[in-house]
Amino acid sequence: MSEPAERNYALFSQVVAEAQAPDLPYRPPMPRDRGTGIALFGAGGISGAHLEAYQRHGLNVLSIGSRDLARAMGLRDAFFPQADATDDFERLLRDPRIVVLDITTHPEFRVDLMRRALAAGKHVLSQKPFVEDLATGRELVEEAERRGVKLAVNQNGRWAPHLAWLREAVAAGLIGEVTGVHVAIRWNHGWISGTPFEAVDDLVLWDFGIHWFDFLVSVIGDRALRVHATTARSAGQTVRPPLLAQALVSFGGQASLTFDGGTRYGPQDSTVVIGARGTVSSRGPDLGEQSVELHTEAGVARPALEGSWFNDGFAGAMGELLCAIEEEREPLNSARGNLASIRLCQAVVRSSRTAETVSL
Repeated sequence: MSEPAERNYALFSQVVAEAQAPDLPYRPPMPRDRGTGIALFGAGGISGAHLEAYQRHGLNVLSIGSRDLARAMGLRDAFFPQADATDDFERLLRDPRIVVLDITTHPEFRVDLMRRALAAGKHVLSQKPFVEDLATGRELVEEAERRGVKLAVNQNGRWAPHLAWLREAVAAGLIGEVTGVHVAIRWNHGWISGTPFEAVDDLVLWDFGIHWFDFLVSVIGDRALRVHATTARSAGQTVRPPLLAQALVSFGGQASLTFDGGTRYGPQDSTVVIGARGTVSSRGPDLGEQSVELHTEAGVARPALEGSWFNDGFAGAMGELLCAIEEEREPLNSARGNLASIRLCQAVVRSSRTAETVSL
């Protein structure tokens, strides 16, 4: 093999120039008027992340509700002492001050609450996964559209700083047409022991992995054609659901997503998006600490990002909905758009159960 051929055979790294990082709108969007009245209903563990984000960004939470009034009062006292606390969902629907309902309950309760909120003319932010079946999701989307209200989904990973920057780089055309997306996550998910999450059969692919299937849809659109997925138990794991999962997605290009929830030491999280004219990637030891690189013909750009997934992601999900209401447009995290993410994620789960390739 000649020397020039050797150097084109990935045997040697190339020295590349340093390029200036483009200024992309990756930070959580916020409305001009932050006084829109918000109520949160559902005082589970994740609700604190919602409220802390809203508090930090100066949003106007007027009421916090839960079937367990004591939990609602505890959250109220911790984050918005001036707000009401209630166990009466109908009271929130009757309150004309409340424009947006953030519904953070578990899925089995959420659909009925969303239907009632939409019927009352409230805009809704739904916790993810939005719904557990597509037919119900479409019904809710159509109901919101008939009522003239916005229905959005708390896909908070869309505003994790590194994933948001990657998505905006693709949207700006900086890497050309996307041909590959590769996600590899290694972390210890054994913390679910003894929690309600341990009862979720497809925990890694459905409850956790949906963030990355949603990210994939955000950069390739509704182009997924086929998926093949597997799950397995990690050596030594004691929790019930499998902690190892992987999926291959064909979309005219190729995507791979691997989740190793049994990694006790050396956690790592990497995401790579490859395009016809460049590559953008992120890497770090966890979801909050990530470095980003953009490789193009101009060289390599390394933006210095601010913020972290918790809780900029949660601020972004609500902020985008408030901006969409203010600007009379569809939010980036609209429920209609999220149906493609759920469709893909459910196809992956079905493939993992049947050991067969599933066509979309």
